Amino acid sequence: MPLGHFAIDALQIKPGLVLAPMSGVTDSPFRRLVRMASGDAVGLLVSEFISVELLTHRTMQAMVRMAFHPSERPVSIQIYGSEAHKMAEAARIIEDAGADVVDINCGCPAPKIVRRGGGAGLLRDLPRLGEIIEAVATAVSLPVTVKIRNGWCEDSLNAMETLRIAEESGARAIAVHGRTRMQLYTGSADWEVVRRMVEVARIPVLGSGDVLTAADALHRFETTGCAGVMIGRGAVTNPWIFRQIVDEASGRVPTEPSWRERIAALEAYLGMLGDTYPARVLPGRLKMMLSRLIKGIPEAPEIRLRCLRASDPHAMLAMLGAHCAAHGVLDHAPPTDGSLAAA
Repeated sequence: MPLGHFAIDALQIKPGLVLAPMSGVTDSPFRRLVRMASGDAVGLLVSEFISVELLTHRTMQAMVRMAFHPSERPVSIQIYGSEAHKMAEAARIIEDAGADVVDINCGCPAPKIVRRGGGAGLLRDLPRLGEIIEAVATAVSLPVTVKIRNGWCEDSLNAMETLRIAEESGARAIAVHGRTRMQLYTGSADWEVVRRMVEVARIPVLGSGDVLTAADALHRFETTGCAGVMIGRGAVTNPWIFRQIVDEASGRVPTEPSWRERIAALEAYLGMLGDTYPARVLPGRLKMMLSRLIKGIPEAPEIRLRCLRASDPHAMLAMLGAHCAAHGVLDHAPPTDGSLAAA
């Protein structure tokens, strides 16, 4: 089946497969890992969200989060805040940095964000959201997009009204996560709201939530008619998922990287980490990624524990390679029953 694709102004996103922004996850090294694993099968990469307070003060943390590599293009930088003039100022900094898109976070459910009126808190103040979108769209020539949730709670499902405000205020695309703020990440994402938005929207509508396998993504395209699908958790344990979706849509056997290829990806990721962070943080960052990518390995608890106890990241990868060689699985892929992505 054909995959969706869409345009954000003159920027063509093809296929319509987007790496969802995830706090503490979608930094530049991870985005580059996804690009390396899935290639052109991922249409757009989105950064983890950045506080406009930190960005407008040009703090080191914010500047590192905003940084991107040329291989990541097209790349969208996501910001959050509750004051229109600061959001506009942050957008100008993003434009000066050369990003392709600026995205406004209206979906983060974290209490520390919503207490200040940002993230999903904006869903309770749509006039303010409209002011923010208009201020950002006026401040920059970059296309402005918005990521929302279905509403604040079951009694205030206002995604359709939010869509109207976003369109009138200058947003060029909108992504909706089919949960309310009060649901956090529990229950199931409601994709019916995506279908309803598609029917009336004048801008591209992307859906997000519970896309863990290639089959999940293809089902969402088919049943909602959405322009794009955002993938978050499914990419955390499987950065090859975008390529697998394109493979399946094209009638090919989906790519299943062997353990040798997974170790090579971790080695490349370690190099990307070294390009971005000081040496002292590399072991911890690598341990997080290693734990995600070795699900399904023979005697996983044993090798995971050994790697997590190591302080030298190169030693971790050497131990992992020796473990796979000892079990004769270096050139084998993990099980493909869907349990990896769901784990």
